[in-house]
Amino acid sequence: MRASEEQLISLKMYRLAKPNISETGIEKIAGVLRSGNLVQGHHVRNLEKALENYLAVPHAVVCSSGTAALHLSLLAMDFKTGDEIISPAFTFPATANVVERSGGSTVLADVSPDDLCLDPEALKTAITKKTKAVIVVHEFGQSAQIKEIAAIAEKHGLKIIEDAACAIGAEYQGQKVGTFGTAGCFSFHPRKVITTGEGGAIVTHDDRFAERLRIFRNHGMAIKNGGLDFVEAGLNYRMTEFQAILGLDQLTELSNHVEYRRHQARLYNKILAKTATIKTPRFFDSRCSIFQTYHIIVADHVNRNRLMESLRSADIEVNLGAHALNCLAYYCKKYGYNPEDFPQATRAYRQGIALPIGAHLNDHDIKYIADTLIKLLEHHEN
Repeated sequence: MRASEEQLISLKMYRLAKPNISETGIEKIAGVLRSGNLVQGHHVRNLEKALENYLAVPHAVVCSSGTAALHLSLLAMDFKTGDEIISPAFTFPATANVVERSGGSTVLADVSPDDLCLDPEALKTAITKKTKAVIVVHEFGQSAQIKEIAAIAEKHGLKIIEDAACAIGAEYQGQKVGTFGTAGCFSFHPRKVITTGEGGAIVTHDDRFAERLRIFRNHGMAIKNGGLDFVEAGLNYRMTEFQAILGLDQLTELSNHVEYRRHQARLYNKILAKTATIKTPRFFDSRCSIFQTYHIIVADHVNRNRLMESLRSADIEVNLGAHALNCLAYYCKKYGYNPEDFPQATRAYRQGIALPIGAHLNDHDIKYIADTLIKLLEHHEN
């Protein structure tokens, strides 16, 4: 007796994400391991050059993680204790954690319900005389309104750090995100479109800033008066050679992966449009999202946590997309934030679900996940 197609589908686990690692890439890594040259050599520099060409910037500095990229950027900007740095309230905590560990004070601003990125109007109200910079997160691979934000920052003399951890390849009005501010920070974590296991990069147009990044990345070392000296209290945020070659192998296929994810997002949107209970991510005419995460928000009357449990029981891996920092213990305790302070961030956090997306899934998989979600919704009202 043959199992039905639906029974066969139920035997499969639909993973939230899966790295796109080719056999060619694995073979190249083996070659690097055999060479014995493992840390920050010519493969690292080749990856930096490839990123410079792809993003049309003069400087790319790769490092050990996306968090390291943010931390290095803040260190190289020489913020002082008490300097205020604005962060969107809805993001992964690393965005604000690096502010805390760099001596700054985190000031939150709410996000726009349309793109879940920093709301320019909320930014205006968060600026004080102590504000020195703003971190703009391109959440889930969707560009923030970066030109509008940049205009506000310029008016107030603020530096811009772009947290483009999820957004390599995303665009705003034809320009790649990460290239608008003083620093653009990327992550190559396994859930990202390009992965090096862990790893990250900072890109910049500023020659002096790039040099400071390289010094801080490598223990504070620099060539001075013809010899080696330690000119800063730096850190070890270097990338390995085998990580770099893995990134190089995947960068060549980035455009194809981005277009495939956009196709999957369109398919999800088409199917999920059958119900008004789900808010799906938007496509914008002036922006190109890479949909690193496909994040939906379910209506307030739906018990989001029970729905996620049911999806996992149906072998569909789901997760939270990001966090409302104003709901997390550290930021509540230190700054006195409350859930109601930033309602858009809180709602995206409490009612949001990240669904599987990526090259490991086909159209049939996407249809099954979306149809299963719709069927389960009616059983999870509060």
